[in-house]
Amino acid sequence: MKRFVWFCLGFAALLPVSVSAQGGSVGAAIVGAGQRAAGRSASIGAARAAGQRTAGESVRATVVAGGGGKTDAFLRDLLYAKASPFLRRVLDKPDSFRYQLIYTRIDRDRHNRPRFHNYNYRVNALEYFNPASTVKMPLAFLALEKMDSLARYGVDRETPMLTDSAYSGQSVVSRDTSSADGQPSLAQYIRKIFLTSDNDAYSRLYEFLGQERINRRLWQLGYPDIRITRRFVPMNEDENRHTNPIRFVRDGRTLYTQAPVYSDVVFDFSHPALLGNAYLDRHDSLIHQPMDFTRHNNFPLEDAQQLLQSVLFPESVPAGRRFRLRPDDYRFLYQYMSEYPGESVHPHYDTAEYFDSYTKFFFFKAGRSPIPSYIRVFNKPGWAYGFLTDIAYIADFRHNVEFMLTGTIYVNSDGVLNDDKYDFDAIGYPFFKEVGEIIYDYEMGRKRAYTPDLKDFRLQYDPGLSLNR
Repeated sequence: MKRFVWFCLGFAALLPVSVSAQGGSVGAAIVGAGQRAAGRSASIGAARAAGQRTAGESVRATVVAGGGGKTDAFLRDLLYAKASPFLRRVLDKPDSFRYQLIYTRIDRDRHNRPRFHNYNYRVNALEYFNPASTVKMPLAFLALEKMDSLARYGVDRETPMLTDSAYSGQSVVSRDTSSADGQPSLAQYIRKIFLTSDNDAYSRLYEFLGQERINRRLWQLGYPDIRITRRFVPMNEDENRHTNPIRFVRDGRTLYTQAPVYSDVVFDFSHPALLGNAYLDRHDSLIHQPMDFTRHNNFPLEDAQQLLQSVLFPESVPAGRRFRLRPDDYRFLYQYMSEYPGESVHPHYDTAEYFDSYTKFFFFKAGRSPIPSYIRVFNKPGWAYGFLTDIAYIADFRHNVEFMLTGTIYVNSDGVLNDDKYDFDAIGYPFFKEVGEIIYDYEMGRKRAYTPDLKDFRLQYDPGLSLNR
């Protein structure tokens, strides 16, 4: 789908006077949930008076198809009924902000088995967004799956992993000062991917897996529209098809050697993706034409939501769509999807830069909002080229509330790409905060036939006691 985005927003008009219709952080929203019950009823009454479908009136959603993608009236009306003036201004400009949202409602039966219902807002696999670091999530799943297949060689995710070079653009890795023993390993790369979205760690998983294996396995799992073509370093297409030789060693002995691999997989580039009205090239020259993303990574929002669900709730998807992971792989992933940088010993992070909500877009990233101790977010975000994306499962252990939220938004008011001048703080993060609070507020108020037992997601986060340390 060829789509040009030519715009210059009236930026001052979009600055958020009120970040949330309820005001304050989600921590304050949670504390005041009971106080807002009457306000919620008033808002719903107003929505009814306006002829809108209100939250909770119908489990079945009306799907509106068209150029804007799939929209469920339930989610659209819920957001508009509760939106602040700031959020309404964003929602009223879908062509500028290119937002897409999926709210996944989870209901348990009397055996605690989850049932999922997705509500969409402008979800369209052909409206391109740059997935940025969200593609690190499937690579982490695939890397653990591949590592388990190599167990017969005596290697596991903690085995020192030495990356060599054999082609132009490739680099060597023999040390990792962030790890307890100074050695690089698959486990350490995955920790860094989820804790702070480390780019080098992603490139090392890409090299361990190989471009062809990544894509063919994801297609085999039922995701034909996913396309992962590149590392996150300056390389051309040919260089990205070549991946490095790798050795797994222990006590001076080589346990397994992976030869260099070349990918000849054929990609579908039939849907042009052109964005913006100008961009900076690799030489920082301003090019006065849209930037071409046609051959970049592609990760449709519905696929992202389903991939995370398949790992958090593997029994909820058919066997053929599950990753081949062991129980301790799942626990390892849950640990680092939800752990905060300040809770990590190895790697250790400066929490002034890598604060608790550094990778938690929904609710918390805007204003570095404090995260209540009884809430955990299991997620993977991404940010690049003016796009913010988050794929999240939220668990509130105090109130026994759980749901998933997946969303993306484009916030680039000057229309220039690759200049690192985006409206993340002024528009993007407040958008995620308010949408998250509205859905959380709805979840707090809705009735459930059975209270969920969230024990599978209760983990130990005390420094020094983290899993597999």
